[in-house]
Order: sequence, then structure tokens, then C-alpha cells
Amino acid sequence: MTDDVADDANDADKADEVNEADEAQGEGLDPALAAILRALWDHTRSGPDKDLSLARISKRAGVQMSVLRRMLTQLAEADIVVTVMEEDGRGTVRLTEDGEALCGQLFDEPGDGASALLH
Repeated sequence: MTDDVADDANDADKADEVNEADEAQGEGLDPALAAILRALWDHTRSGPDKDLSLARISKRAGVQMSVLRRMLTQLAEADIVVTVMEEDGRGTVRLTEDGEALCGQLFDEPGDGASALLH
């Protein structure tokens, strides 16, 4: 019985360590949201074509389309992204100026002249 208690305590310690690491890495940001913003940021920085298809961002961020669409709705309401939907269900998304500023703060490396929160 004492072995079970020790195992439970070790499991709880490991869970706390994982949670602390997640919070330190993501500053409390939902991992799926961080992945979506990171994919948009990387795409924005890669060239002049700033619109990214929903299918491509879903794949790059590693999130299901339903999760992506729900999060993009929230980001659009916060004026972080602009989403354009076609009648056939396809769509594109891009960061707004506010979204670019936010992602710059979140993801830029410290050597880029910004104070990065996530890298």
C-alpha cells in the first residue's frame, strides 16, 4: 500500500513538473492557440503572400479543422486575424497588423530587438 502512495506522489510531482514546463514555455497560452499563431507568424515572415489556407494552417499547427475554425473565430473577434470563407467551405486567414504585433512580441527571438515571450 505504501508503494501505491509513493507512486501516486511521484505521478503528481511529474504532472506538476509538466504543467510548470508548459506554463513556462507558453506563458499560459493554450498550446493549440500558440501553434496556430506560430504557423501564421512563420508564414507572414516568409514572404509577401500573407494569406494561408485553412487546410495548410491546420496541418502546420497540428490541430483539427474544427479546433482551428473555433479559434480563428475568437481571434477574428479580437482583431488578430482576418478570415475569408468561400461558399464551398474553403478559406484563408492572415494576421492583422495587431496580430503581427502580438506575434512579434510572442515569438521574436531576443536578438531581433524584441522581448520574446515564446520561442
